[in-house]
This record gives sequence, structure tokens and C-alpha cells, in this order.
Amino acid sequence: MIVKNEQDNLKKSLISAVNIVDEIVIVDTGSQDQTKKIALEFTDKVYDFKWCKDFGKARNFSISKATNDWILILDADEEIKFCDRESIRNFITEGNNKLVGRIIRKSIMDLGPDIKEYSECINRLFHRKYFFYEGTIHEQVVNIDGIPFETKNVDINIDHLGYTKEALNKTNKLLRNIKLLNEALTINSKDPYLRYQLGKSYYLLKDYNTAIINFEKAMSFDLNYKLEYVSNLMESYGYSLINSERYVEALNLENYIKYYDNADFYFLMGLVYMNNAKFTLAVESFLKCSKFKNSKVQGITSYLSFYNIGVIFDVLDFREKAVEYYRMCGNYEMAIERIKCQLN
Repeated sequence: MIVKNEQDNLKKSLISAVNIVDEIVIVDTGSQDQTKKIALEFTDKVYDFKWCKDFGKARNFSISKATNDWILILDADEEIKFCDRESIRNFITEGNNKLVGRIIRKSIMDLGPDIKEYSECINRLFHRKYFFYEGTIHEQVVNIDGIPFETKNVDINIDHLGYTKEALNKTNKLLRNIKLLNEALTINSKDPYLRYQLGKSYYLLKDYNTAIINFEKAMSFDLNYKLEYVSNLMESYGYSLINSERYVEALNLENYIKYYDNADFYFLMGLVYMNNAKFTLAVESFLKCSKFKNSKVQGITSYLSFYNIGVIFDVLDFREKAVEYYRMCGNYEMAIERIKCQLN
């Protein structure tokens, strides 16, 4: 773990991890609060690292201080909510040291009235003799040999609180990230991942037009559509177009449906079609969402899709059909309010 001024989060994070891991290594990059004091309550392996505007270097310094080979990376604003220790042990001992373990991270985000939780798989468990970190910001796990590597999902679930409105306002994290990303782009202007992250920072600031510019620059490269960040790029691009009311442009996302047979992309396309008055296509897309068990955004496979279908039938004056879908939303407050309006 690398930290700076994390006294409000660190203790909860370490409590969640202390009985799961064999060793805790914490690298402090210049805290001026009680962060180091809290860290020392859990481990004597607390080190100082002079900040050099490079998260990758700080990560690699922390890894160099570990005495064991298998590394689990956490941030101070993350808490382990579930860990199947036996399955992790099997992953580590099965003999394939060149696999990277992907954990599930649920971020609590303020992206509007409907989107509060966002889940994703991220690379966090690896053997330090074969992998290290690269990148000054939004650093990534890379193979020491520089070749692509395989990943496997492991049974660790964490909650991430770093992108709540309160956390962002407190740390000015997004403005810091934008500055560092622009600096990184002056060195490597042809990195689509950096462009994606820059666009995502503007997206979280609700500067959707600037986000779109950066997303489109990222999309101009020859991308591997199987990569998770590329999937996130497409979705964030689509929501930026919707939020900036550029609905006709958003129809261009139809070109990417062939790559993304998942609930989140079908839901996005449902919104695109809905805002272009292509109601039949919208209903078809929302219904596809309910066929999946999982989605990145909570509610997409159920009440959010059913609610939007209800709204479409409402607009078309099919009241009974609208109420039918609103009732399928369960306790979703916006659907309940719509039902009340229909019955009054």
C-alpha cells in the first residue's frame, strides 16, 4: 500500500486486511497527518518515499520491501469485504506464477440519481518476480518480459470509497490526476489508456464535452476491444454523449455492439435508442439486460431496465403496460412514484 494523508480511511482498510495477509508493507509519500502513526499500529514495515510524481515508482518501491513473493495491492480508501482464503491459497500454490489475479472492486460513485455503485475486475494479486508496475498515474501491472499475460478472477471483493463526491471534494483528486495525466501525455502522446483516464477524470468532473474529446482521441487508436479499460472507455463515452444531449452522435455506438454482449452495454444502447425516439429498439435492449446475472452498475439487470421500459410505455400512453413494468421494479422509489401518479 502507498499512502499520503489517509488518516480518515487507513485504519478501516488495515482492519479489513490484517487477518488475511501475512505481512503489511506501507509506503508513505509525504503525509502531514496521523497516517504513519496509524500504520505503525498494524506493522513495523512503514517506509518513506520521496514523492516524484510517479505512482508506478512508488508502487515498485513498496513491492521491493516485501519479504514474500505474492503481492496483494490495496489502497487506503479500499476495504476488503470478502475473501475466500482457501481459494486464494489454491491460486497461489497451483504453480502458475505468471497468472495475475483479478479482484472485484465496487466503487461508490455519485454519477446521478440512478448510478451509485460500479463494479469492476482489477489486477491486484501477482508474483513479484514476474510483474511490476508501470505508469506515472493510473499505473498498471505489466509483465517483466513485456509480453501479454493471462488473468484469473480470485475470490476477493473490496469496496472503494475514493470517488464519492465527499472524497473528491476533499482531496482535489481529479484536478491532481488531470495535471499528472497531461504531463504523462507530453512524454507518450500515443497512449490510448492515458487518454481514456484523462477523459474519465473530466467525466467525473461532469465536463462531458472535454471528456468526449479525450475519449475520441483514445478511440482513434487501434484498440483491443477485449480489454476491460476499452469496454469502460466505450461506456463512459456513451454516457458523456447522453449527458451532453448529443443523442444522434451516440447512435454511432451501434458499431461496437458486436464486441460487447453484456448487460451494461445493452443498457447504454437502450438509453441511446430511447433518447432518439427509437422506442422498439430501446425496449429490446433493456429486455436483453434482464437476461444477464451480473452487471457493473447495480440495477441494470433488473429495476433500472424495467423502469425505463415503463417510462417508454408511459410516453406512448400504454398506461397498463407501463404500470406492469413499474411493478417489476420492486422498491425502486422512482417507479413507486410513477405508479402513484398513474393511480391518482
